[in-house]
Formats: sequence, structure tokens, C-alpha cells
Amino acid sequence: MQQPYESAGTGPAPGGPGQSARVLVVDDDPTVAEVVSGYLDRAGYVVDRAADGPAALARAAAHWPDLVVLDLMLPGMDGLEVCRRMRGHGPVPVIMLTARGDEDDRILGLEVGADDYVTKPFSPRELVLRVESVLRRSRPAAGARPLRLAGLAVDPDARRATRNGEDLALTIREFDLLAFFLRNPGRAYSREDLMREVWGWDFGDLSTVTVHVRRLRGKVEEDPGRPRLIQTVWGVGYRFEEPTPREAATPHEEAV
Repeated sequence: MQQPYESAGTGPAPGGPGQSARVLVVDDDPTVAEVVSGYLDRAGYVVDRAADGPAALARAAAHWPDLVVLDLMLPGMDGLEVCRRMRGHGPVPVIMLTARGDEDDRILGLEVGADDYVTKPFSPRELVLRVESVLRRSRPAAGARPLRLAGLAVDPDARRATRNGEDLALTIREFDLLAFFLRNPGRAYSREDLMREVWGWDFGDLSTVTVHVRRLRGKVEEDPGRPRLIQTVWGVGYRFEEPTPREAATPHEEAV
């Protein structure tokens, strides 16, 4: 019988890139919480634990985490509501855990702003790598030049994005995607390209790219249903374009 969780005895050595980061693990299954916390602790993270939504919010209020590993199916208050409430107090990266491989669950987690997801059963080693990846991308990129195009501005050093001077509330993955598009206007990229070039993944569910594109359109487009900036290239993927006045006046098909 396949064991859903590996022994916590062979985790990564301490002193990883996220050594001082604080991670909040929220799961009502004590075995899962203990194993995940053990791996993260040995990887050098400061780990807090909570078994339900109210406890997670209280723990976050006492010590704001650098990242949250959050189970979707929690008693009383589910992970989606916990994510919404935490994001209401401030930006925080979230990796969602789900016991089901159903695509709707994964997409729902991404729709509320989760930066990544892992489906149970999973390898704790893989989860630690996901935590490292999300935290690495959440840090400012020292020396990166600001980007400006089509009324949008991205400052990688400050991890700040604006639209017509107004701040945009972007998740880490949305920020990275927008910065990539602004660096590479006019070129079409497949979803596989975006997954690899933007987030460094060589494998994964391509629907995550679709969800992030849809969410980003909702924040940067005048009419997300008729996008002028992030355009669908049928049979290929997506392309970022600064629309000309003529293009802006021409109806587009509804985006997918």
C-alpha cells in the first residue's frame, strides 16, 4: 500500500535559502501537520501550526507569517475563507493543500489568490521546494529596472505594480506574470512557455496558467471579457500588446 507521506527523518538539511522565514502550517490532520512542520523545520524555517481557521487567523495576527501552507478542507471555516481573511489584512503567499485531485478545487484555490497548490498525497520534499520557490519569488529583485507600458508600471525592487498610477493588488504569481509580459511585449507564448519561463516549472497543471491570466486580466484590462493587452493567440497561448487607437475601437472576441 502506498504511503501518502514520507518519513520525516530524511528531510533537507538546515540552512536553506528561506532560513529565517516564518511559515504557518494550517491542517486539521495532526499527522500531516507534524510531518510537514518537521520537514520545514529541518529546512531552516520558523514554523507555526494551527488546526483550524480561527486558530490560523489568531496565530497570523500574533506573528505574521512569510508564507502559509493552508489546507483547503478545514472544519468550520474552510481554507478559502481563511485565505480571503488573511489577504484582507495584508499580502501573504499561500500554498493550498487539497485532499482531492479535482480540477475545480485547484482552480477555486487559485481564484481566491493562492500562489500554488499541492494535492494530497504529496511528497514533503516537494512541498519544501514549492515553499522555497514561492518565497524566492516574493522577495524584491535587487537592481531590476522598472517596467512601463500601456499605463502599467512594475517596480521589481519594490514588488509594486500600478495601473494609471493606482496600486494593483497582485499575488506573487500575478506580479511575476505581469512583469514577464511587460519585458516581452509582442511575442506569443504558450502556456508551457509561461509555466517554465515565469515560474520555473518544467511540469504541472496548465490550467494554473489559464487561471492566473484570467485573474491578471481582471486587474489590468478595461474590459476583462474583451482584453486589449493580454491577448489570446488561438492555438498558441497569449501575447501582451499595447493596443493602437484603431485596435481599441475594434470589437474582440470574448477571451478564454
